[in-house]
Formats: sequence, C-alpha cells, structure tokens
Amino acid sequence: MASLSADLFYDILKRLDAAALARAGCACADFRAISSEEDLWENACTSLWPSTRRDDVRSLIVSVGGFRKFYADCFTLILNKDVPVVQTNETNPFAEEWAESDYYYYFDDVDELENSLPSDFVSLIDVWYKDRALYSKVILGIPNSDGANGWFYNCPFRVDLFHQSDDDNGNNNGEIFLSTITDLPSVPSMEQERKDGKLWRELNDGIKLSWIIVNRKMKRAVNLTSWHPLGGQRHWPTDTDFVLRFGSVLPAKEVLPCQVAECILLMKFRITGMGNEEAGEPSTLALMELSMQIEDMGGVHLNGRCSLLLLKEALSSHRSRNYDEVLESCNLYLKAQSELKEEKIRSECRFDTLCIVGGITIFAAICTMCYRKFENF
Repeated sequence: MASLSADLFYDILKRLDAAALARAGCACADFRAISSEEDLWENACTSLWPSTRRDDVRSLIVSVGGFRKFYADCFTLILNKDVPVVQTNETNPFAEEWAESDYYYYFDDVDELENSLPSDFVSLIDVWYKDRALYSKVILGIPNSDGANGWFYNCPFRVDLFHQSDDDNGNNNGEIFLSTITDLPSVPSMEQERKDGKLWRELNDGIKLSWIIVNRKMKRAVNLTSWHPLGGQRHWPTDTDFVLRFGSVLPAKEVLPCQVAECILLMKFRITGMGNEEAGEPSTLALMELSMQIEDMGGVHLNGRCSLLLLKEALSSHRSRNYDEVLESCNLYLKAQSELKEEKIRSECRFDTLCIVGGITIFAAICTMCYRKFENF
C-alpha cells in the first residue's frame, strides 16, 4: 500500500459509491485522507441523487457544508422513537386534543415564524425503479406561499409537484406528467392482477423515493422519505391506478400536543399499457402524482404555519442508517394512531349509548307523568 501513489488511491476511491467510500475511509490513514476530498463526495452524491447535478444545487450544497456533510445528513433517515403511548381509558390527557379534527393548529410565535420562511426551503426530489432514475425535480421555496400573512399559513399544507411549472424541472426530458416505467411484468388483465398482484408487488418492491429539504438559512438538510413504500392501495374507482405511501415520523414536542406528526409522501402511478407476455412486451406505468403533506396523530391535515415549524424541527432530528429501525418507528406510530382512532370510536359509541339511554329514560319519564296525569282525571 505504501508504494502506491495518491493518484492511484484517488482513482480507486472515485469508482466507489458513497457507502463504500465511507467504509474505505475507515480502512487506513491513506484512504482516510483521500476520502475526505469533496470531489469524491460530489461524484458519489450526484450518482445517487440526480437532482444534485444542477449548478445552482451544487452551489447550495457547498454553502451548507459540502457534499460529504450533505450525504451524512440525507442518506440517513429520520428516526423518532418518542411516540407517546395511547391509553385506552378515560385518564388519557391527550385523547381529546389528539382526536380533534375540526380545527387547525395555530402558532403565534412571530420570531419562530421569521426563522422558518417558505423561501428558505429547497426541495430535491428523486424517484428510482430498480436503481434506474425515473424522475428528478428541484423546487426553490415552497410553492404558493407568497405573503407573510397570506392564506398559506392558515390553510392545509400540501406540496404537489405536478401542479408546478416545469421551468425548474430536472432530468425528466420536459415531460412533467409522464415518466414511464418499462421494466415491469406484463398484465394479461386487471382481473388477473387483482388475483395474483404480480404487478403491485413489483412496483412496491422496486420503487424508491428521496425527498430532501434544505434550509438555506439554517444550513441543514434532511431526507423526509422512507426510501421504500410504507404501504399503498389501489386508487378506486379507477382500476388502473396504484398509490404508494412513503413518509417519516417528525418530532413535534414544541408544536403539537401529541408531540409527533407524520410527513406523508404520496405517489400515484397509472397503467398506460398492459403489455404482452407472449410478445415480450412489458407493462408500462406513468407517474401521475407526487405530493407531500403533514398530519398529526388524529389525522388532522396541518396548516402551513405549523408545517413550517415541523420541517424546521426535522432538520435537527435524530437520524439512523438502520432501515429496519426506522421502519419499526413508523410502524409504532401507525399502531399508536390506529389505537387512537379505535379509542375515539369507543368514546363515540359510549356517548351514543349514553344519549340513547338518556333519551329512553326521558321518554319513559314523560310517558309516566302523562299516564299519572290522565289517571288523576
């Protein structure tokens, strides 16, 4: 090793992906010195995230600490184990607050809001199917958020990629509505697909999503996705649509009473060609929708004001490379959310029962009074 030149070491390391590059840096002092070169990390990041190839994005990443720091922040995923346990009895202090669905959270700390302006955020989105890049997009700021006291802060927060102009599009060849997947198995008919689910399994196993947000003022970045789908469903009433659900569990200790929230990333595909197995023609799907929204444990769609604060808090959240650990955290949240909904249903049933019993009791009392009154006559 000592006889090899630094140029040869560099040539070896530049052929590695980011994960292998990080491991190589731990192998020996020579590798460690060379693996800290920003050019190597830039090459690794642009290979992994096509959205980082734009010149303005490169300048942004350099300004927030460089490509090595960017990879460390964004390859790891948000890990939140602080999901509160839902108590299935009347002593739960948060049950009523969590279950409220007829209001939006309001946060009136002006200083916090000034440090969380929509224009400070940049979104870098990449979609892959079996390690082949399908779609990339860069969004500067948060769309439709103009005006410090406008409707954005008090209306449900949602970022829909395909409602934006394609001026800032990435490498999708200018077709914002259609990014077609052509490596899928053929589907003889939708009836057959409903029986065996072959296409659905291929789609669920092959699709990956990365949605990175960068805050220019805080000089931090975080990946809001789960890489692989957390779930999905057929989008009825149409037979040809599939919806995949990605996301992460965000910390919200200073913002929401339930102390956690879910960032939901929805991706919808539509079958544009069934394919023909005999002719060797695969099925083709088109990416029709890709959006982000944030909900609390009660399913309340949070407004822009609260969502900005949660995104800001996510930039400082705990991360993990262990995908199984992150998935367990998401499942723990979904379990707590399901228990909360069940507890709400039980509470409503108890209230309905109480109303019915009370109504019957009042009706019986009125009947008894009327009967005694007529009896006296």
